[in-house]
Amino acid sequence: MSNEIDRIEAPERKRGSGVKHVYGILRDEILELSLAPGSPLDEVNLAERFGMSRTPIREALVRLAGEGLVEMLPNRSTMVANIDVLNLNAFFDAITLMYRVTMRLAAQNHRAGDLARIRVLQAEYTRTVEAHDALAMISVNREFHAAIAEAGRNPYYHSLMVRLLDDGRRLLRLYYQSFDDDLPRQYVGEHDEMIAAIAARDIDRADALGRQHADQIVGQIRRLFASDLRQHPELRVQ
Repeated sequence: MSNEIDRIEAPERKRGSGVKHVYGILRDEILELSLAPGSPLDEVNLAERFGMSRTPIREALVRLAGEGLVEMLPNRSTMVANIDVLNLNAFFDAITLMYRVTMRLAAQNHRAGDLARIRVLQAEYTRTVEAHDALAMISVNREFHAAIAEAGRNPYYHSLMVRLLDDGRRLLRLYYQSFDDDLPRQYVGEHDEMIAAIAARDIDRADALGRQHADQIVGQIRRLFASDLRQHPELRVQ
């Protein structure tokens, strides 16, 4: 009986691992901008590339669409989602506000376990910066700021912050790229200052540091856009 169960479950495990494999590679290529915004994603070609059926390919694309990295069009075609250049100012306003709000609430409402997790994530972030691993930096930075939002004990703000962090991943890739993936040490230190303000329950200081952190990142991205858009055709206005 157990052999029959194994035979039934094995294909599902194999398909699940295939979905994860395809998802991981395509996600990284989209975040690295090697798959440029607007690029078509043909299921048949992807199935040939990865040597598997279209079912796990489709499931991986659906997962990427759920994260806003892929757009599935009504005519059943799929493409890499465009970066919404027209709404950048609205995005910058929203994420700046959320940095401030989540920092304030974390300073007010955090528990000891929250600080422990945030400090672990900061140590990991520092390691990724030292390794010049931009994709890992993006991933750990997301978890760091999501943990701060979670420490604020407001699930609505946490959900919104996570959404904004996910929507901004390709912008953050450009931010790191503007430093040749060698992030200046003082910007890593901003995270340490933020942790200290939260630990001290200094709400006003936490608010100010949240704004300062956002302003620094937003300012760098704005300068990048203003400098020479010809170097970044993937940032074309939709």
